Amino acid sequence: MRRGRKANRLNGFNYQSERLYFITSCVRKMICCFGEISDGKMIPNEFGQIANHQWLWLTQQFKYIRLHAFVVMPNHIHGIIEIDGGGIVGTGREFGTGHELAMGRDVGTGRDLSLLTPTEKIKSLSEIMGAYKTTVSKQIHLAGYPEFQWQRSFYDRIIRDENAYLNISRYIINNPGKWENDKFNRNPT
Repeated sequence: MRRGRKANRLNGFNYQSERLYFITSCVRKMICCFGEISDGKMIPNEFGQIANHQWLWLTQQFKYIRLHAFVVMPNHIHGIIEIDGGGIVGTGREFGTGHELAMGRDVGTGRDLSLLTPTEKIKSLSEIMGAYKTTVSKQIHLAGYPEFQWQRSFYDRIIRDENAYLNISRYIINNPGKWENDKFNRNPT
């Protein structure tokens, strides 16, 4: 890590853990290339549609991924990714601390990895986001914008409880309506 740079991930945390993660990833130099906001709604262009399509593609590529709230904004994306290796039926939104499992108590967090195929390995959140960003970039390059780049890395937040989940979901869903005051909007009116 470069001196003076904030660590991107929580030190010592296993980002393959079955959790919900709030993700933000920005376009390099905050260029608004995914579309525009009109009357509080995001109108994606061809590149924004690619970003949206590849988000959905994640569930085809990684069977242990569940997607929750998501939005493509003009120059960034916000989404909630759930890693659920057990494929347990239900909400899959269990917010245990890991202490329950260590104490020998299965609290329904979907940790039965025997349901995965023997060759399937749960990727880390960074690997999942790397696949997303790489495929979006490749498709946007092929669609006629070869200069497109993401900013290095991405922001994540581990969602620890139902209240945080609901607040973050509302934030994501309502984000287009608040574009005028969005910290990522480089051209506020």
